[in-house]
Amino acid sequence: MADEPTRRERIKAANIPPAIGPYCQGLLVGDTLYVSGQIGLDPETGGMIEGDIEDETTQILDNIGAVLKAADMDFAHVVQVTLFLRSMSDYALVNEVYARYFSGATPAREALEVGELPRDARIEISCIAVR
Repeated sequence: MADEPTRRERIKAANIPPAIGPYCQGLLVGDTLYVSGQIGLDPETGGMIEGDIEDETTQILDNIGAVLKAADMDFAHVVQVTLFLRSMSDYALVNEVYARYFSGATPAREALEVGELPRDARIEISCIAVR
């Protein structure tokens, strides 16, 4: 008898913009939540927020927080984060904002410099959280 497939549940936070492509905000597989890459989209307008890299990073982490909350999780559940930066020169400023959201046992993380991001974003962040 074949094993039952692990239950997969699409997670949709009502208070952030919908996914801008053929993907979901988050996918809960068993007790693991995979949060799709988020860029600095304003929940009220659906467009990119105005401001600097700190403003963009703050909006992204707020949006990720909303996806986590929709799955009954929070930042303490995050075990892995990936940062995609258009310029590695923004790394220190991103870390200042990032530290406000993650404390205690911080998740594993990698940061990559990329050539271009959707909607001309300066940063995109994805993560994995576990209950």
